[in-house]
Amino acid sequence: MDRYELIAPCHFGLEAVMKCEILDLGYEITQVEDGKVTFEGDAEAIAYANVFLRSTERILLKVGEFKAVTFDQLFEQTKALPWEQFIPENGKFWVAKANSLKSKLFSPSDIQSIMKKAIVERLKEKYHKEWFPEDGAEYPIRVSILKDRVTIGLDTTGVSLHKRGYRQMKVKAPITETLASALLMLTPWKGNRILVDPFCGSGTFPIEAAMMAANMAPGMRRRFLGENWTNFLPSENWKNAREEARDLVDLKVETDIQGFDIDPLAVEAARANAKLAGVDHLIHFQERPVAELSHSGHYGFIITNPPYGERLEEKEDLPELYRTLGERFRKLPDWSMYMITSWEDAQRYIGKTAEKNRKIYNGMLKTYFYQYPGPKPPRKKQ
Repeated sequence: MDRYELIAPCHFGLEAVMKCEILDLGYEITQVEDGKVTFEGDAEAIAYANVFLRSTERILLKVGEFKAVTFDQLFEQTKALPWEQFIPENGKFWVAKANSLKSKLFSPSDIQSIMKKAIVERLKEKYHKEWFPEDGAEYPIRVSILKDRVTIGLDTTGVSLHKRGYRQMKVKAPITETLASALLMLTPWKGNRILVDPFCGSGTFPIEAAMMAANMAPGMRRRFLGENWTNFLPSENWKNAREEARDLVDLKVETDIQGFDIDPLAVEAARANAKLAGVDHLIHFQERPVAELSHSGHYGFIITNPPYGERLEEKEDLPELYRTLGERFRKLPDWSMYMITSWEDAQRYIGKTAEKNRKIYNGMLKTYFYQYPGPKPPRKKQ
């Protein structure tokens, strides 16, 4: 049985969450770096990682790693890799993305062009052909160069894993599904606990929470590029992963997950998205301002992504918004609050310093995940 090194990229600052997810699936971690976790697995692991992992953007099959400081070195060492083990004679392949940081080779277009030529030369020798039709399955290649160290991976996923397929209706400044999942997993919240998002937008936090509560695998309903790689990835692995995912779903689970927003269009979008995700019956959405945030239950969670004020005209509203959120939180004395924002004055207007503050990059935007854990509920008597 062939073993592969697989790379799971993630948001900077959330590597620990990614590591835990992979370990829970039963695979061995080989390396944890900024923004990615590498692990070992067989062909089945590729399918299961794509279907079940919540916080990664994609799964890359690592083809090789080497040092290169000149384009000649890049060409020769790319050519030396066993591309014929992965790409068939009619495979369509290209270097889809090249990132370079703190390296002598820094031009993405040149890196992509030279690597494509090197792979073509390798396959010419192995397949004894001068021309390839490239009319078969797609094999996009991603390369990252950090401090002259080149890491090359085949993209088994295709469209990013944050595209679960349910978010057809969007509102401005949405948080991605993968980031929302990772942040939920950073908290002690479980599916049997209360969760309220008072700035729910298109519903990402409540929907991801409901999917977790119902044990619904995020990739269960979508397709992946690697499914077409039947030359070395058996199709039954993808079928088995989906069947297992379907067997684990429990849509009868009882939840108290709520999403509020002052914008009626946002609430409409959230409801539509939850229905597409198949969890609309597990969430209560309501048009409501943060000033009316309340709940009769105890030991609940506020988990939210409030406005950042990225536009100048919105910044003047932020002090009152965050002050009100802080006031409503204090009215829930045994609750916890977890909040992601890029606004530097958030704690000042919340009126309380967070017990923990984790720096996370949401794309290129530096944000902070402020954590206000409340008291733990009393243990139930046996």
